[in-house]
This record gives sequence, C-alpha cells and structure tokens, in this order.
Amino acid sequence: MSTVAFIGLGNMGGPMAANLIKAGFTVKVFDLVPEAMQALAEQGALTATSACGAAAGADIVVTMLPAGKHVRSLYVSSDANDDTKKGLIDVVAAGTLLIDCSTIDADSARFVAEHAANKGLEFIDAPVSGGTAGAAAGTLTFICGGSDKAFELAQGVLNAMGGNIFHAGGPGAGQVAKICNNMLLSVLMVATSESLQMGVDHGLDPKVLSDIMKVSSGGNWTLEKYNPCPDVMDSVPSSNGYQGGFMVDLMVKDLGLSQEAALLSNSSTPMGALARSLYVNHAKQGNGKRDFSSIFELFAQSEQIKHKG
Repeated sequence: MSTVAFIGLGNMGGPMAANLIKAGFTVKVFDLVPEAMQALAEQGALTATSACGAAAGADIVVTMLPAGKHVRSLYVSSDANDDTKKGLIDVVAAGTLLIDCSTIDADSARFVAEHAANKGLEFIDAPVSGGTAGAAAGTLTFICGGSDKAFELAQGVLNAMGGNIFHAGGPGAGQVAKICNNMLLSVLMVATSESLQMGVDHGLDPKVLSDIMKVSSGGNWTLEKYNPCPDVMDSVPSSNGYQGGFMVDLMVKDLGLSQEAALLSNSSTPMGALARSLYVNHAKQGNGKRDFSSIFELFAQSEQIKHKG
C-alpha cells in the first residue's frame, strides 16, 4: 500500500487519517497539537516533527487546514533558498499526489495547483461534506477540482475515507461547489432551528416534530443527520453541549467565502447573506468554538428567559 502523509488532525482530519490506517495505508501524520498526533500513533500512524518531514518520501499528501492562507504557506515556499521556509512542493518526490481537503477560497486552490504544475506535480482541491460523523464512518463526500489524471490517481485514497466522490471541474472547482453546499447548509440549519423552536413554543415534542418533518416536504439533512435541538438525536453535537463537530467560526469563514464568490459572479444570495449575519452575531456572543448547530439557541433564548422568569 502507498504511504500517505496526513497534515492537520482536527475534528475532521483525525478520523479521516484513522480510516486510512484501517484501510492498510502507511500513514505519517503531523499536527501542531502533539496530543492529536499521539492519538493517531496509538492507532498505528507514524509521527513527524514537521509538515515537510511528514511529506518527504510520501506517495500521497493529504492536508486538512483552516483557511487559504495556511494552505498557501504550507505548500508554496516563501524562500526556496531557506530550508526553514520551504513548502511541501519543494520537498515531495516526483510523482507525489497532492490532495488538499480544506475548505478555502478557489483562488488559493488555483494558486497552489499552478505552483504544483510548474514542478510537474498533480494537485487537487477536494473539500469534504458529511461532518464529523461522516469522517468517523468513512462516508464523506469529496468534491474535487483538478485534472482528470489527478482525479483518477486520487480514487484509492479518497475511497478509503468517503462514500461519494465527485469531479466538479478544474482547479478550484471543488472549492466553489463546496461553498455553494455550505451556504445551503447554513440556511437549512437556521430554518430548521427556528421551525423546531416554534413547535416547542407551542408545546410540541421536538422529537415528534422532527420525525414528522423528516418525512414531509420540509425534510432535510439537518433533521436526518444533525438535529440542532438537544436530546432529540444521539451522537450529535447538540446532545453534547454543542461540543465537537463543525465550529461556528468555520461556518462564518465559509459564509464569508460564499459572499466573496457571489460578489465576483454578481450572484444574488440574500439567504446566504442573512445566514452569515446571524452566524457572525452568534460568534460574537462567545459561541465561535461551539458547533454550528448551536444557532438553535438563538431562537430558544427567549423561551429560556421566560422559563427563568
């Protein structure tokens, strides 16, 4: 089996790397948090002292990072003559496949793809959908942008981590498709939260209401897989104090990307703009590190205040 360097072991990256180990790949990991590497080492991963150290000698490099600036600085050298400032593109062997699974702006993905191509390397942007549950179960959706050759080469490693793999187009196309998806997800989460709370305000059991809406015309992914109301669904962040999962800060970032993309294409996205405003406000109330389904509390707050009074 191939050797995979996996860089970025957060809520998504950690379980994704674990699935590669289970699939039989030799996995060498790096993260700025030593505990994250140790958790993977206990499952059979090799650890590295730097990102470049993990990537050197690997057949495939997979990265899962917070933002475009991190992807740019990791892959592309700021000074090719300074070993401490080399990027991954400078240290990987010829023929290494580069896969970035971060959700970032399309221009950053195209920037890295261009530099990789100049070095004769194949690069794809492959952001994911499916949440932490999908990452753990190995059922993620990968939305890829890159050449036909890169997409074909990536099939084996992506299949070990996901259940659906799409080729959206050339470099950056995966990122555009992903931010369209996340903008829709944010709107669905807000609308599901306000609908559930309205039912609760009228005395309905949120679990019963969720079951009704799931099989009715309002059915959507948040009701089926990620219910935002506490104690309605097991093993989701809302039933764990909104810990784990996809942070509000990251949703704010993605919604910012969606609005930037909308401006570039002169697209009308009023629901996306409203969702961004709501999530920015939610983050400012100290919820940035909580799961994005905690937006439910925005609508539950007035009811909680009535009960306290």
